[in-house]
Amino acid sequence: MIDVVYEDNHIIVVIKPQNVPSQEDSSKDKDMLTMVKEYIKEKYNKPGNVYVGLVHRLDRPTGGVMVFAKTSKAASRLSEGIKNNEVSKKYLAIVDGEVKLKRQRLVDYLKKNESTNTVSVVGRAVTDAKYAELSYEVVNSVNNTTLVKVDLVTGRSHQIRAQLSHNGNPIYNDFKYGSKTKGNLMLWAFELDLVHPTTKQKMVFKVLPDMKGMWRYYENDINKLA
Repeated sequence: MIDVVYEDNHIIVVIKPQNVPSQEDSSKDKDMLTMVKEYIKEKYNKPGNVYVGLVHRLDRPTGGVMVFAKTSKAASRLSEGIKNNEVSKKYLAIVDGEVKLKRQRLVDYLKKNESTNTVSVVGRAVTDAKYAELSYEVVNSVNNTTLVKVDLVTGRSHQIRAQLSHNGNPIYNDFKYGSKTKGNLMLWAFELDLVHPTTKQKMVFKVLPDMKGMWRYYENDINKLA
């Protein structure tokens, strides 16, 4: 069963659990797109194939709030809104160590290695390098870790993980990108701001992570962001 935050005739906003793919991948594990289609088919007793538009993704280890389109027109308008920066995505991340600068804009170029499924920060002139931009703000530090709020400008694969690691503070439990610990990634998509594709109303959806693992040390800080 999926957690639905909001639904109307045009969009559906849901919570993606960690370690669930946004769409079908080579693992063939159950993915969010399929689950949303099954939910709509069952709820409205729809025959045949159900249309659901995937307009953005969250990396598999990342959990949090996602929007799907229920019509092709809504999908087209939401996709256009993402291109025009009318959709904003904010994340919470717990990183290793203390972050030196309390606020910073990170601009890098990223290249994905398909064979290792990792992303590296590379020079601008490197073939297939993609522009990546985010801003972060430190919320608090506890036990040689730091909670940061990340405002994602571009939506590249593994972008937050690669950029924060390159900046000297890998995400806690992100062993692939330099953390000394393994486990559930301490990265959560907690806020999604968008313009409704039909009503043009500004909508803000916030979903906080379960206060388990390292999140519990920052429970008071995180609750203030709700």
